[in-house]
Amino acid sequence: MTRRPGIGALVFAWTGAALFVVSLLVFLYLYGIAFQAAPEGASALGPGLVNTALFSIFALHHSLLARTRLKRAVTRLVPPWLERSLFTWAASILFLAVCLAWQPVGGTLYSLHGVFRALGYAIQASGVSLTLAGSSAIDMLDLAGVRPVLLARIGQARAHVALKVDGLYGFVRHPLYFGWALFVFGAPEMNGTRLLFATVSTAYLAIAIPFEERSLVDVFGDGYREYQRRTRWRIVPGIW
Repeated sequence: MTRRPGIGALVFAWTGAALFVVSLLVFLYLYGIAFQAAPEGASALGPGLVNTALFSIFALHHSLLARTRLKRAVTRLVPPWLERSLFTWAASILFLAVCLAWQPVGGTLYSLHGVFRALGYAIQASGVSLTLAGSSAIDMLDLAGVRPVLLARIGQARAHVALKVDGLYGFVRHPLYFGWALFVFGAPEMNGTRLLFATVSTAYLAIAIPFEERSLVDVFGDGYREYQRRTRWRIVPGIW
């Protein structure tokens, strides 16, 4: 008989999902408020190298453990229904660590005022709205690792989420990433601290997409290839 998850596994999954939300809220606070102050006389090289190394550790974990082969390796150590929750826990802890340990970088690229400042905030708000809208189109409980545990508790196997190709997903293939780019680059106060975070994180997304889409082709086959042909742009419509 296949072992079903107990209440402890369910608490673990829901706590991981809560930690995921907390990590995003901490990021929004830090990037939106704490990172706004531009430190005078702060070095760029040292903090820049430290910050890039920090985000690289997070990115390496996030990319490697999202690959099908390593997922299978993890499920040889833990039950399949717990694999996604473990990923969520690790990713959330690492993302929190990156945000909290992010070093201030000197320099200011620009500081917008008046109508242009309002436009910057509007771009950031649209990025958040786009992310929320894109998230509502997929199963967030599955993404956070809760759904597999809920299904296993009633004896049902986890089915892969359906391929989403309409709505925002008919606009660009990765609308959540587009929303991210709008938020991080839309800041009306762009100092070195924010610019490095925006550049490194968005570069990681761009690098990760081809690997992510290979996994999606493995799962959805010709259905995803047709989606790639029909929806040309990956993140930014008209550009890439």
